[in-house]
Amino acid sequence: MKPAEFDDIRPYYDEEVPAAMQRIADSDFFALMSAYVFPDRAVEDVRNMVRGFTTTKEFQLQVMYYANKQIIERSTAGLTVGGMEYLRPDRSYLFVSNHRDIMLDASLLEYALVMAGLDTSEITFGSNLMNPQLAVDIGCSNKMFRVERGMDSPRAFYDNSMHLSKYIRYTVTQEHQSIWIAQRSGRTKDGNDMTAPGIIKMFGMSGSKDKVSSLVDLNIVPISMSYEWEPCDYLKALELYQSRFEKYVKKPGEDLNSIIQGIIQYKGKVSLQVCEPLTKFDLSHLSDCTSIDFNKGVAALMDSRIYPAYQLYPNNFIAHDIRYGQNRYTSRYTPEQKRLFQRHLSNLSKYDVEEPDVLRDIFLSIYSNPVENCLK
Repeated sequence: MKPAEFDDIRPYYDEEVPAAMQRIADSDFFALMSAYVFPDRAVEDVRNMVRGFTTTKEFQLQVMYYANKQIIERSTAGLTVGGMEYLRPDRSYLFVSNHRDIMLDASLLEYALVMAGLDTSEITFGSNLMNPQLAVDIGCSNKMFRVERGMDSPRAFYDNSMHLSKYIRYTVTQEHQSIWIAQRSGRTKDGNDMTAPGIIKMFGMSGSKDKVSSLVDLNIVPISMSYEWEPCDYLKALELYQSRFEKYVKKPGEDLNSIIQGIIQYKGKVSLQVCEPLTKFDLSHLSDCTSIDFNKGVAALMDSRIYPAYQLYPNNFIAHDIRYGQNRYTSRYTPEQKRLFQRHLSNLSKYDVEEPDVLRDIFLSIYSNPVENCLK
């Protein structure tokens, strides 16, 4: 049991799971979800199975595992996993991942952990996604914990960051339970997977004055996620286009739509690479830095592991050549692959915008920027 101070953000305890399963089974969307996850089983059979679950582990292994399996089989050309040899079953980790899809980045890691015979991790769950009750029940029964979004004052932001830092440290070091968190707030929309120094600062807030030891205790493991076809690429390009001159305000139901699109949209080949954990040796050269420089240095170290582990696909090289008017990477793709990407690119014409060339460039940057980052 976690301390009561974490009751506002923690996942469900096992004793809370049965009631959540009843609500899930009674949901108006249950038949639709059942048909996707268990296409060969009768809905009532699945409903009765879910009503019988009494633990998070049962829900994860008997539902979420198969949900991930369906996503991989229906909307990808296969998932490649590497680096699992870095993980030990007797240790807990803080997985810090680049973030390309609202749900899949973390969910596919959980699938990979199960396939490797390792325990699943807890997962950050943005408060903006915790609606309706069905989303809360599925999330909190799947080891997801709440992360507040949209703090309206510096004090509230600080208090929330400290609360989250304490939660992460307690969970990893005291409960010996791993955690997944994104390298920054929100998904990467421009193709630049840059770790935010602010998140490194948050990790250390609850630790000792020794900056290095404070992070080493968390067993930080970078994760690099790559998709051949970027999830929600059109939606990301449109958001960046509209955000150039004013703050982007999400429409009602937009996050849910992004989750659904991320699940059903074809993603081609998908790569999940577990990178080498950060050690005391890796961080020791930063020990005499100021706090600001220390956080920046650790963030840069994270990027130096995530970038090379990012799997570049033909689409990335095609986009780079098109964007810069070059033929630099023609050996990395075929004419047919280029034709398919250009057809995908041409679909941008259905969006009525004042500056279609700008939207096109933004779209190409989503795919081409990872090439630049890997070259670094």
